[in-house]
Amino acid sequence: MSSSSFSSSTPAPAPAPAPSSPRQSARRRLPSRSVKTPSQCAVEETIQHPGAVRINVQGAFISTDDEPTTPRSEDYTQDPHDIRLPNHTGVVSHIAVDIGGSLAKLVYFSQESTSASDGGRLNFVKFETANIEACIDFMRNLQAKYAQHNGNKAEDLCVMATGGGAFKYYDRIREALGVEVIREDEMECLIIGARTLNRADSTALEHSQDSQTHPGLDFFITEIPDEVFTYTEDSPMGFVPRPQNPSDSYPYLLVNIGSGVSMIKVSGPRQFERIGGTSLGGGTLWGLLSLLTGARSFDDMLRLSESGDNAAVDLLVGDIYGSEYNKIGLKATHIASSMGKVYKMKREAERKAEDGCSGKNKFSAEENRGANARNLHDDLHHPDSGMFRPEDISRSLLYAVSNNIGQIAYLHAEKHGLRDVYFGGSFIGGHSQTMHTLSYAINFWSKGTKQAYFLRHEGYLGSVGAFVKRQPPNWGRRASFESRGLSGRGLVGGNERRGIGNA
Repeated sequence: MSSSSFSSSTPAPAPAPAPSSPRQSARRRLPSRSVKTPSQCAVEETIQHPGAVRINVQGAFISTDDEPTTPRSEDYTQDPHDIRLPNHTGVVSHIAVDIGGSLAKLVYFSQESTSASDGGRLNFVKFETANIEACIDFMRNLQAKYAQHNGNKAEDLCVMATGGGAFKYYDRIREALGVEVIREDEMECLIIGARTLNRADSTALEHSQDSQTHPGLDFFITEIPDEVFTYTEDSPMGFVPRPQNPSDSYPYLLVNIGSGVSMIKVSGPRQFERIGGTSLGGGTLWGLLSLLTGARSFDDMLRLSESGDNAAVDLLVGDIYGSEYNKIGLKATHIASSMGKVYKMKREAERKAEDGCSGKNKFSAEENRGANARNLHDDLHHPDSGMFRPEDISRSLLYAVSNNIGQIAYLHAEKHGLRDVYFGGSFIGGHSQTMHTLSYAINFWSKGTKQAYFLRHEGYLGSVGAFVKRQPPNWGRRASFESRGLSGRGLVGGNERRGIGNA
């Protein structure tokens, strides 16, 4: 079966009348015991593109009111928007982690605590990569709960890992957990993802002749309601309906903003190309703000920027012209030079400090300059000094990095004739100023001909892609077909019997 989204973790059911409710659907979804002999062409297709463990996304929705199932901790941040999967009643025996240069993003499935028939949910947790041991400890706890819930061996858990850290910390994870660690290519996890079952009737898909493989981003675009949205000041979260035909979402530009930035042209399910990027990304902002402010985490830096005024440090068009520059479409509030006021303000403060100490003490000029520099540094960075507030610096640099990314994204979209631009990555973090800046840049430079899109789980594209790429043992080998099964041209999902209970 070639399907277009997640599918059940059990073999596909035999054709049956449509059930009257999702709950009845879950109860009637029984494994088919008859296995058809696959044709030679189906065998070859499956060897080349092996099937993935399938998750039933029928009726999926984003949880907004429930308390997160993951206990709170200072070691990690739990995304409050779990994805509920009310019709997936099977268990899942793997977890996935995307370990980047700054953050490690973990995705795992848990069954509902009330009853297995109530389905489960995808949970999203992130750690600072510098604190990777906390992430490993968290996976170890999941492993223990998995063993307790299923009465099985802890080493049966599988870890799907992607990102640079999947290679850097490969031995450490294997040693700490004693489990299989499967490393997946970062770009493929962002783009290629896995074969999945659409929310449409599974019987119809069972006989479909169209082979469709969807990227990690496509999972969010096509399967999760209220996941993709546009951003404007008047309408901060304008949800985008899911496409009726998944192929209508192509082509598009994916701008993945992590420590650095990758820009990827996606032309189809298996057609993607990295067409550019920039080293000025989230890691740049994090590094500069670590030097210039007292913030200790990326979230702290984003919170600082919310109350900042970039006009205190940025040189604006209005500072140069006294008003807007309508001839070329520049508002008075447009930034002419990021941090452009700092040098002038700093020089004025230095002159005042030098003038105030001139000839008034017996110390040498060199000693005076040293003392003045120390005093000036204290004045400029003191929270009550009124100059160069951490909030203003944070806002200015956030705009600088975001504007740069937005303009480069527009240029690539224009060059390759792409209308739709999807922004992903933990740099965004649901932060309104970041989304406004990126969206405004795309709209301004394209004169409204291109559209910026955002996601509620923007930081988890890679880890979700790794999660859905999990394949049952020996899948895709000729000897496994008779035991795993093929039906027509379609692949029947691996029957994973073990998984993680409610965490």
